[in-house]
Amino acid sequence: MKVTFLGTGTSQGVPIIACHCEVCRSTDPRDKRLRSSILVEHEGKNIVVDTGPDFRAQMLRENVLNLDAILFTHAHRDHLAGLDDIRGFNYRMKKAIDVYCEKRVEVAIKKEFHYAFEEPKYPGVPEMTIHQIHLNPFQLFGIHITPIQVMHFKLPVLGFRFNDFVYITDAKTIEQSELEKIKGCKVLVLNTLRREEHISHFTLEEAVQMVEYIKPEKAYFTHISHQLGTHQEVENELPQHISLAYDGLTLSFE
Repeated sequence: MKVTFLGTGTSQGVPIIACHCEVCRSTDPRDKRLRSSILVEHEGKNIVVDTGPDFRAQMLRENVLNLDAILFTHAHRDHLAGLDDIRGFNYRMKKAIDVYCEKRVEVAIKKEFHYAFEEPKYPGVPEMTIHQIHLNPFQLFGIHITPIQVMHFKLPVLGFRFNDFVYITDAKTIEQSELEKIKGCKVLVLNTLRREEHISHFTLEEAVQMVEYIKPEKAYFTHISHQLGTHQEVENELPQHISLAYDGLTLSFE
C-alpha cells in the first residue's frame, strides 16, 4: 500500500488577497499547501479521501489516470467542492465512481450536485455510485478500512484507518471508544491547524499530546494553516517521531 498526501493545507486562516506573511513568502515548496486530501494506492487500485476545491490540480500533479473509489470525511466545501471533476475519470474509465460516505454527506452531495442525479440524465454529468457507510469496518480492494468518528466542534466527522495507517482530519475531540480503534497503528496522521486555541481543530500542542497518548511509530500533521509557521520552523520544534506532512509526500507500507 502507498499513501500520497495530495494536499496538507486548509481554507482556515488562508488569505484571499495578497499576503506577505513568512509562510506565503516562503520559497520552500513544502510551504505551498493545497486543501487536505490523500491518495491510497493498493494493487493497482486508487482511493482518494476527500475531493476539495484543488482536486483537479492534485490529480494532474500526481498523474492519476484511474480513480476507483472516493471516501469522504464530511461535507464541508474544503473537502467536497471538487467532486464535479470526477467526470474526467468517468469519461476515461467508462464507469461511475464508487463513493463511500455517511448519510449526511450523501444528502449534501445530492443537494450540491443535484444535476448529477436528475432524470433524464444530462450527457457528461459526473457519475457516481454512493455507498452509505457507518462506523463498521469494511473491506475495499484488499484493504481493511475502519471508520473512526471524531468531533469537529459539534459535527461528527470520519477519520479512516487503512490497515495500520490512520488518517484523521478536522478533529477537536475523540471519544475513548474511537481512540481504541486507533491504538496500535504504525502511522498516525492528525490535523494541526495552528498554535492558538481553535473551537473545532487540534492545536499544535493538542496534536502532539494526542500522538504521545496513541504512541504510533510515526506521526504526521496535516490540515495546516499558514498561521502555524513555516515547515522548517515547525519541524525544528517537533520530536523526532513527529513530522509535518507536505503536498506530494509519499509513504509506502508492506
